[in-house]
Amino acid sequence: MLALRVVDWNDVLGNKAAWNTLIWFGTLVTLAAGLTRVNIVQWLGGSIADALGGMSINMTVILLVSAFFIVHYFFASITAHAAALMPVFLGIGLAIPNFPLLPYALLLSYSLGLMGVLTPYATGPAPVYYASGYISRRDFWLYGAIFGAIFLAALLGLVFPYLMMLHG
Repeated sequence: MLALRVVDWNDVLGNKAAWNTLIWFGTLVTLAAGLTRVNIVQWLGGSIADALGGMSINMTVILLVSAFFIVHYFFASITAHAAALMPVFLGIGLAIPNFPLLPYALLLSYSLGLMGVLTPYATGPAPVYYASGYISRRDFWLYGAIFGAIFLAALLGLVFPYLMMLHG
């Protein structure tokens, strides 16, 4: 776009929000890659897997997917959440013997599409809905919790058994 003069360099420099997003996402992705490279993900996965020892596989999957979903309250985007936590949660699954890794990975991935309802900052469109004023702050958080619980229950109550049946 610069070469074809669709935008000039001042337009690029003037878009502070885009640069801010790029820097933060780049930092989070780099941090996640670095943690994986120095085996922190494997270590954390093994530690949590040991703590979950003795639980049934199904209960372990339900607890881990629920934790992955709920922890999104602490992240300002799904991309940052996935970049920072997906390797950790997959590492936990890898560290558990006879763990249904494919259904588990699919559940984690599917939950990313559902968690956008949780907060006014959960995903890109959420701030637009919130800023429109159509939904009050209190109601946004309340509806986010209600629909988040419904979506998580449907994911774990309907999709999880189906995936386990396919995994056989």
